[in-house]
Amino acid sequence: ISTMSVFNSSALYPRFLLMGLSGLESRYDLISLPIFLIYATSIAGNITILFIIRTESSLHQPMYYFLSMLAFTDLGLSTTTLPTMFSVFWFHVQEISFNACLVQMYCIHVFSIIESAVLLAMAFDRFIAIREPLRYAAILTNDVIIGIGLAIAGRALALVFPASFLLKKLQYHDVNILSYPFCLHQDLIKTPVSNRQVSSIYGLMVVICSMGLDSVLLLLSYVLILGTVLSIASKAERVRALNTCISHICAVLTFYTPMIGLSMIHRYGQNASPIVHVLMANVYLLVPPLMNPIVYSVKTKQIRDRILKKFKK
Repeated sequence: ISTMSVFNSSALYPRFLLMGLSGLESRYDLISLPIFLIYATSIAGNITILFIIRTESSLHQPMYYFLSMLAFTDLGLSTTTLPTMFSVFWFHVQEISFNACLVQMYCIHVFSIIESAVLLAMAFDRFIAIREPLRYAAILTNDVIIGIGLAIAGRALALVFPASFLLKKLQYHDVNILSYPFCLHQDLIKTPVSNRQVSSIYGLMVVICSMGLDSVLLLLSYVLILGTVLSIASKAERVRALNTCISHICAVLTFYTPMIGLSMIHRYGQNASPIVHVLMANVYLLVPPLMNPIVYSVKTKQIRDRILKKFKK
C-alpha cells in the first residue's frame, strides 16, 4: 500500500510504516530474488546442520551441541524477519501494527543476544578442549550444557522484555515511518513524541550488558586460548589446536563486523544515504544465518563428511 493511502486511512493508532530501499520500489521484484535465495539457503543450511547433529550419534559432543544452539538461533533470526521483508519487497505492504512491531523487535533482539552468548559459550568450549583435553567431557557434561543454554536464553528474554514495556508506555504520531523492513529498538526509539530518555538509556544498558560484555569475554577467551596454544611444545599440535578454532573465529567475525558497522552508521552516518542504512541492517540480520552453516560445513571435517555421506545415500 502507498504511504499516502495509509495517511488518509482511519486505521487504529499508532501505526508504523516499514521502509525498503527508497527510490528503488519499481525494482523490488528483482531485489526480492537474492533476498529469497539468502533466506532459502540460510534456513536449509541451518536445518541441515541440526539434522546432521541430531541423527549422527558420533556428533553428540559439547562442541556440536553449541553448534546446534547457534543453528537454532540463526533459524529464529531468519524466520522472525522473513514475514515483513517479503511483505515489503514482494507485496509492497508497508504497514505494521504497533503490537506486531513490538513482538518482532523483541524476537530479533532476543535472538541476537542469544547468538552473541552462544558464540561466547563456543569460545569457552574451545578453551576447555585445548586447555583440558583429557577432562573435556567431564567438565562439559550434558547437565552443564543444558544449564548454559537455559542461562543464555533466560538472560536474553529478561533483558529485552523491559525495553518492549518501556516503548509501549510512550506516545507516538498517528503514523510513524521506520527506516527498515523490520522493527529494531534503535529505530523505534526515534519515533515517540513523548520523553524517551529512560527507554533510550535502558536500550544502551542492554547492549552493554549483553553484546558489550560478551565481546570483552570473547576477546579474553581468545587471549587465554592463544596463551595455551603457544605453551604446547609440538608445532603440529599447535596448528591442530588453532585449526579447531577457525570456524568459530569466522562465525564471530560474521556476527560482530556487521553489528559494529550498523552501530557506526547509526552514530556517525547521519549524512549517509538511507539505502546504506537499510543495506547495513539487512547485512547484520541476513549474513550470519547464511554464513554460519556454510563456514561450519566447509571448515569442520566431521560435519562436512556427514553431509557428503547423507547426499551420497
